[in-house]
Amino acid sequence: MITKDMLIDDILDLDYKMNEVLLSHGLNCCGCPGAGTETLEEAAKAHGVEFEKLLKALNTAVADKEE
Repeated sequence: MITKDMLIDDILDLDYKMNEVLLSHGLNCCGCPGAGTETLEEAAKAHGVEFEKLLKALNTAVADKEE
């Protein structure tokens, strides 16, 4: 389960599909120097992304991976 306090790099390490989800919400985090220090919530806020939609999409992708 992905939470608001997870670092972007930790989310990206879960599965390559996480990058696709981030990109689809306007976050180009892969390779960004801030990805190692910025939480998901911080990144969403800094880039004007609707956090709850992003979190739901990431957790849906994680659930799909586990099936």
